[in-house]
Amino acid sequence: MEYTIQKLAMLANVSTRTLRYYDEIDILKPARINSSGYRIYGEKEVDRLQQILFYRELGVSLEEIKEIVTSPSFDAVRALKEHREKLLDKRKQLDTLIENVDRTIGVKERGITMSDKDKFKGFKKKLIEDNEKKYGKEIREKYGDETVNKSNAKLNNMTQEEYDEVTKLGEEVLKTLKDAFKTGDPAGELAQKAADLHRQWLSFYWDSYSKEAHAGVAQMYVADERFTAYYDKEQPGTAEFLRDAIFIYTGMK
Repeated sequence: MEYTIQKLAMLANVSTRTLRYYDEIDILKPARINSSGYRIYGEKEVDRLQQILFYRELGVSLEEIKEIVTSPSFDAVRALKEHREKLLDKRKQLDTLIENVDRTIGVKERGITMSDKDKFKGFKKKLIEDNEKKYGKEIREKYGDETVNKSNAKLNNMTQEEYDEVTKLGEEVLKTLKDAFKTGDPAGELAQKAADLHRQWLSFYWDSYSKEAHAGVAQMYVADERFTAYYDKEQPGTAEFLRDAIFIYTGMK
């Protein structure tokens, strides 16, 4: 079956503007242009749009989606199976959050007891799962499954007070690092304070602290572009500055 751009937009619940944009960036071209100049889409294009919308629902950027679906090795069936697994994971997250909301309503309306730990269980679980998706492969290869599992367990068992404290500490690390970067001296007092605050922040997640591991994380901030982008988003060079400060703090190279 074939569709005009208007009919496909209605079928997929997207705008015609979106479909035109997908055409412009070469991620979804029409099957043909008819004699009246209208874009015409066939079954192949419908399937491609479905894949694009699946990936968009999972938060994947259009640039990444284009690279995936236009790859010669792209396997539509395998991709659908992967989508299914990710959607099941997402459903688990939502089920946990719904359970959390239901229990909170019970607390408010019927006086059901709910521990502080349970109140934030869903949010911590989502944080752990998001971190696994972003960095899990690299972190597990570097530190091993046991270390990462212990770190996840420690986060999952945090009280709300501890979670608030580590969140505040993370913000303090970034603020102090920003001020220290302006000095240009990774051995200076402010930079070393930032390194120490970073150690305290890590200790909330780690089962035990070591200078070697601390220095390894600092090096990863520079080696992995995702971490570099996070620290360099306001001032390029901040990730390297933090690494140098931590190297000095730990006495490691």
